[in-house]
Amino acid sequence: MFPLSAHVVAKLGRPGRLALHKGEATEDAAARTHNNRTLSRILPVEASDREATFFRVIELLPELPVARLDLVQLFGRNAPLHVDLGCGDGSSLCEMAQQFPKTNFLGIERLTKRVEKVRRKAEKIENVRVLRADSLFAVRYLLPESSVETFFLLFPDPWPKRRHQLRRIFTRDFLDAIAVALGQHGVLRVATDQFDYFQQVERISRAHQQFQVVPLSPDDAVLPVTKFERKFRKQGVPIYRLTLRKTSPVR
Repeated sequence: MFPLSAHVVAKLGRPGRLALHKGEATEDAAARTHNNRTLSRILPVEASDREATFFRVIELLPELPVARLDLVQLFGRNAPLHVDLGCGDGSSLCEMAQQFPKTNFLGIERLTKRVEKVRRKAEKIENVRVLRADSLFAVRYLLPESSVETFFLLFPDPWPKRRHQLRRIFTRDFLDAIAVALGQHGVLRVATDQFDYFQQVERISRAHQQFQVVPLSPDDAVLPVTKFERKFRKQGVPIYRLTLRKTSPVR
């Protein structure tokens, strides 16, 4: 068993075959799939191979012990990191990456088909990677401490029915994990079309000692319009936004 940092990401080719960046490797059918929906695999490599370029799609296999991501190795450079939580089809992620080529962009998405769409869109964009994982798990266990400059949480699932609202991602625990992953004065940008969810986000945020709500800045105006936002605008649905900045806790 190897920690994640000692694995190289391989892109899945045709059934029963794994295509690596150096040569090719094969696995039998029993070992090659994860719930028959695997987009990529993580394979142990020797130390001499760890300098190789990473593919842009990552999937974690639950049977492997997990170490935090080595971001310099993953992107091939040291640069500010922006993370799009629940990046959907990757349209806004890729647009931001093209606007800011000196910044690394990591999209985190749970759904396989959406991850594949992001992969296709990001094939020729050098500063984009996509991670197939649950957003809270990734923030809490995979991102190194103080490694992120900006998080985006744009139109998270609102779970509008009262009996489902405990499933909403934005909780005190979520914000605690965000605070650990954010660097000093790092920012979390949130957008939703659900007013009651916005009220929940604002209430939790204002009660958290490590964050302050800051006025919307001109930077918010240059954010690409997401697929959901475009749909809501056409319907005349109001959009609610909140920007949080990490501060030092009061001692």
